[in-house]
Amino acid sequence: MKRAHVGLFLVCLFLIATVGTAQTAQEPVYGGTLRAGMEGEPPGLDPTINPAAIIDRVVYNNLFEGLVKFDRHGKIVPGLAKSWDISKDGKVYTFHLEKGVKFHNGQPFTAADVKYTLDLAKDPDNKTKTHKEYYKDIASVDAVDDYTVKITLSAVNSMFFYDMARGDSVILPKNMQPEMKTRPIGTGPFKFKEWVKGDHVTLVKFEQYYRPGVPYLDEAVFKFIENTPARNAALKADDIDVIGWVASPETAVEFDKDPRLKVTSGVSTGDVIMSTNNSRKPFNDGRVRRAMAHAIDRRAIIDGAMFGYGTPIGSHMSPINPNYVDLTWMYPYDPEKARKLLAEAGYPDGFDAVIKLPSIYPYSVRSGEIITDLFKRVGINLKIELIEWGQWIDRIYRNADYDLTVIGHVEAFDIGIYANPEYYFRYDNPTFQEVIRRARGSADPGEQSRLYAIAQYILASDAVNGFLFEAPSLIAMREEVMGWWKDYPAIAHDVTEVWIAK
Repeated sequence: MKRAHVGLFLVCLFLIATVGTAQTAQEPVYGGTLRAGMEGEPPGLDPTINPAAIIDRVVYNNLFEGLVKFDRHGKIVPGLAKSWDISKDGKVYTFHLEKGVKFHNGQPFTAADVKYTLDLAKDPDNKTKTHKEYYKDIASVDAVDDYTVKITLSAVNSMFFYDMARGDSVILPKNMQPEMKTRPIGTGPFKFKEWVKGDHVTLVKFEQYYRPGVPYLDEAVFKFIENTPARNAALKADDIDVIGWVASPETAVEFDKDPRLKVTSGVSTGDVIMSTNNSRKPFNDGRVRRAMAHAIDRRAIIDGAMFGYGTPIGSHMSPINPNYVDLTWMYPYDPEKARKLLAEAGYPDGFDAVIKLPSIYPYSVRSGEIITDLFKRVGINLKIELIEWGQWIDRIYRNADYDLTVIGHVEAFDIGIYANPEYYFRYDNPTFQEVIRRARGSADPGEQSRLYAIAQYILASDAVNGFLFEAPSLIAMREEVMGWWKDYPAIAHDVTEVWIAK
């Protein structure tokens, strides 16, 4: 790490300590409006039918809640379920629900809403559900009474609580799913007020929220400012109060020089990868994918795209995950070996391809530009195509219409996506699928760790994607903003405990 980076790191640590001391010394203040600058506009507001992370950033824990949820430290804690029992065989979960909970439309929350939501999620004919793999082991959902739900699994699933804590698993009011996309109704501390297309979403305090004492804010406004310089300028001009995901580390350095602002640096679950269409020639050839892996210089990408911030990864697992195995050694930067592998695969002169980059994310664009330069050195000529986020979701995520792209996968512990042959990587490896099946079905933590280590090795060996780095969480905000999450163990801009000092 360069000296300047060390300096920023130490400053961030000081700021974090100072923030913690300030929050301890001061009592939270009620009232006020928080304005958060977002990197784009969500395609909808229902996280159960769309995988876009920006939806969860707005609604997770703010507007919608699940039976359980992630807290700011990454721990799974009670949500709409205040407690639960697990059968001896690990297949039956009995959730005891909070009483007196209301949806934002005044409708009482009951076990019937849980059954409705999870029955939709596990329905194989539900074409709106994007992550069906999270629910495939749910055999039945039974409302024992108004405040008790029994979920029976067809097999032991070690990921069940993780899956129930995800944004995909928030509970909807029964029979109202079509309305959720644009006029969402949840049980969270804030309720939906308005969505001004192209500008902002406003959430307001839900006065009948069942947890006492929170939220502190009267209103939270999530402003869409896709252009990064414009978003940064808005913070400096006091037009917004916080940027919850600073797009570039060098911007964090700039913000840190402003006495009106503070910067925090934490950890995230954002695995940044060069996603590869494994079903499309020439990427369906493992030798080509391994050649690309050797052509990638992770340190050059981290230095060039992230100003030196970020941790190299060699498979699809965050270093903060207890099951993480460092496999970066498998593909050291070796252009000569890359050229040899390409020749073995029948491409001695390389080939042409297109890398489609979501223009909304500067880290994606800059990483893609560096990769393009690195690949050119081994004969792979990439044409860069910048596309809007909505097009990325439709063309790449939904229809796998791409060769290569660069994106951060921010879901916690999501290695299981590679077990789905229809996922946009189009990776189909029965051995990997079996390993994941066994890992999910194991009740032994030691066995789980061993199997997840094998799963990581398989992905690295197959060079399914270009595994680049784990993104840091860099947050910039006005000095008056208190209680914002430092780490991002989940996709959330949770403002439940955020307050503004007077």
